[in-house]
This record gives sequence, C-alpha cells and structure tokens, in this order.
Amino acid sequence: MKVVSFTGKSGTGKSFQATALAQRRGFDAIIDDGLLIYKGQIVAGSSAKKCASKAAAMRTALFNYEDHRESVKAALERYKPKVLMIIGTSDRMTDIVASQLGLDPISERIYIEDVTTEEERQIAAHYRLDEGEHVIPAPVGQLRRDFAGYFMDPIKQFIDKARGNALEDEQKADDGPDDRTVVRPTFSYFGSFSISEQVIRDIVRIAAEKYNTHLVVVDRMSNGKQISMSVTIDVMAVRDPESVNKCIELQHDVFDALATMTAFTIESVNVRIRDIVKDREEMLSRKLH
Repeated sequence: MKVVSFTGKSGTGKSFQATALAQRRGFDAIIDDGLLIYKGQIVAGSSAKKCASKAAAMRTALFNYEDHRESVKAALERYKPKVLMIIGTSDRMTDIVASQLGLDPISERIYIEDVTTEEERQIAAHYRLDEGEHVIPAPVGQLRRDFAGYFMDPIKQFIDKARGNALEDEQKADDGPDDRTVVRPTFSYFGSFSISEQVIRDIVRIAAEKYNTHLVVVDRMSNGKQISMSVTIDVMAVRDPESVNKCIELQHDVFDALATMTAFTIESVNVRIRDIVKDREEMLSRKLH
C-alpha cells in the first residue's frame, strides 16, 4: 500500500479538496481526523469533530486511543487500499499517524498550496474560522444548520441496510466529489443542541420497515436536549412469541442508527408494546384506521 500525505494549516480547505484530489489521483482511501474513508464511505474510526474538547480531538486525530487505533488498523487490513492519503496539518502530524497505524513511511507529500489558490484558501479560512464549519470528505445527507452532529453513513446506505438490502462494499458505487458534509465539532458549540423531530421519526420508520410482519410503530416520543437523547417507541404487535424478539432487534437497530447518525449520547431507546392483535392482517387494518 502506498501512503501519501496531504497537508496544510487548519482552515485552508484540505478536507473540502480531499475527495476531488483522491478521485483525480486514484487514491482509494483517506485518513482524516480519526476516520478511515474507503471509496467514499466511512468504514472505520471515530471523528475528532465529535470530541468534547480540543485535547480529546487531537488525541483522536493522532490515534492515541488503543481501541480506536486497532479498529482502523483492522479495517485497513480488511479493505487493503492501494493508495492511502493521510490528511494533516503538518508533515509531523501525518508521520505520527502513519507510525501509529503501523504503515510504511509516507512516499509522497502533497500540500494544500499545490491544489488551491490563495483566494480559495482565504474563502476556506472564512468558513472555518468565522462560520465554524468543518468538512468531512464523505458523501452524506444534507444537514440542518443547528443539527448537533452529522450523518456518518449516507442516508441511502442506512435505508438499504434497514431493509435488508445492503450492498457489499465492493459493489458500492463511488459518489461524486461535490457531496460532502459540513459540520461543527461538538467542542465548538456554546449553548444547547437541537435535533429535528422529523429526523427521529424517519430513522424509526425506516428501521421498523423490515419488522412489519410482526410490528408496526404507532407512536414515538423523544427528547433531544443538550447532547443526550432518550427515545420511546410504541408498537402494535402480532400475538406471536417472535414479536418480543423483533422488539428487541428494533430497539438495537434504532439505538445503533441514532448513535451512528448523530453526535448525541443516546441514553436509552425503549420499545413498548401498546397493543396486541391476532395476526398481521388485523394489525395492518387497525393501522389504516
């Protein structure tokens, strides 16, 4: 595996330029702020942009946490990229990341000045320093401005997975360079966080679709205050012992989706059986009425 670095000062637009650069040069993997991105998809790691402090963000970006580091090393072994580009603020930083992950020495160094103009870097600095926006070089859904976090998986990938139609990694189509996520890291916020109720409803609805032979969601309640969230899902269930197992599976699916797709701490996800019906036909009939 060839290892390439892409460096520049904070706020100069490295992450914004990374996807296009990788596509032009045929780099199939990127390390950026603690994340491993392979062929446009985040496949391992934890984003430094989710950290509650700048110190924790730096430790995450440098892979100082053993579990985090080992998970990315395992993913690199699994996906075996041909060329890995490490994004950093300096040659020293990218060298540390390469060493931490047990990679070969960096064989090519690319600098932000090589691929952008001074004007482009000034614009990037404005959005980073004045607007507090950060970019993750991975394709994801569009976010609300006040969303306390970001979607780590593309919405389509989540829908496919929830419906049992997830594609193999090798079959996933590459996304274009202009589909990026702009976020604010947790530690840059002051004040409360908010999340749209519609987002939670959609996540629950999509996750519940594959259980519609045994369950239908009839109501959901949540609180998404500050940086934690609790969700309660009321369902109508078919009188079948398997329905209890489906409730447990739905609980895990919603918990995982919320944890993956937001920067909230998920305190709890509870599934309550509010009504029991004889069979699926009765369940669907009562849902319609």
